[in-house]
This record gives sequence, structure tokens and C-alpha cells, in this order.
Amino acid sequence: MNMSASRRGRPREFDPEQALAAALQIFWTRGYEGASLAELTEAMGITKPSLYACFGNKEALFHKALALYERDKLNYMRSALAEPTARAVTERLLRETLAIHTGVDSPRACLGVISMVACTTQAETIKVEVVGRQASSTKALVERFARAREEGDLPGHLNPHALASFVLAIMQGMGVQAGVGAGTEELERLVDIAMTMWPSD
Repeated sequence: MNMSASRRGRPREFDPEQALAAALQIFWTRGYEGASLAELTEAMGITKPSLYACFGNKEALFHKALALYERDKLNYMRSALAEPTARAVTERLLRETLAIHTGVDSPRACLGVISMVACTTQAETIKVEVVGRQASSTKALVERFARAREEGDLPGHLNPHALASFVLAIMQGMGVQAGVGAGTEELERLVDIAMTMWPSD
């Protein structure tokens, strides 16, 4: 058998899904620019050549990690949007955000927030990716609130985009607060105060 063909057909010596999850933890903790290739490969348990062969360069790895983050950590956005009222949608989003930022296995900050703050102009494509994904979430929430207004669940004068911006700002703010050490009780108070401000007429 041709040795080069044999090497090409040899199974990988690592689980790409587990390696990507490990990379996500580093990016989530350090941000895009704060994560070095040495940290990433050590956490992933692979060599740099293996990283490049399986995931591409660091930027491509981050894009894949961001997709994993949204798939595994932000699934609650879709389920929250299915709640019967706009208020229930919002409270579900805030409570789930609280759970993520205070979970023992999760870094205490939002990956998108970390990356937006840490990136310089040299990582413009990362900013574009993060902003694009946030825009998708914003659009979905605006559409849900617009439907709630049409159904009489929200006051007719209320601007769905403004309300969505408010809710997302609270969610992002919770990520920032968690990142600088805010505890569970403090974040719970943020959620409670936000819900007391919910428009009623």
C-alpha cells in the first residue's frame, strides 16, 4: 500500500468536536485577540499543524467556535421567542442569560461582548461576524415584539425595535457585569428591575 495514501486515510487522533469545544472555552475566556495559538492548541490537545489541517487558521477556528457557541449556548433564544407573551419572551431571555453567566462551567461573560471589546481593526472580520450574528437575533426579537403589538399584547404606541434594543442591551450588560465579577444575586436584581420596567399601557 502507498504510504502517503495510508497516512491520508488514517483516522484523526483527536475528536474535532471536543477540540472545538475546548477552543471555545479559551475564546470565551480570553476573547479572539487575547487567545494565543499556544493556549488554543494546548487546550485542544493538538499541534498547530493539526489545528490548521482540521480547522484552518485562527480566524476560521474562531468562526467555527462562535457557531458552536450559538448552537449550544444560545438555543434559548429560539425557545424564548415561542413564549405566549412578549413579557414572557423577555423574562425567559433574561433568566436564561442569567443562568449562562452564572453557570459553573461557563466563563462569566458573553463571547460576542468579549470579542467586540477586545478586537482591534486588525480583526475587522471578527467584528463583522459578531455584529452580523447579533443583527440576526435583534431582527428575530423585533419581529416577535411587532407581532405582539399587532395582537394587542403590547401597547400600540410602543416601538418594537426600541423595546428589542432595550432587552438586548440588558442581556449584553449582564455579560459585561458578569465579566467584572458581579455575583448571581446582583444579576438577579438586574433582571427583576428590568421586568418592573415592562410597559403596561
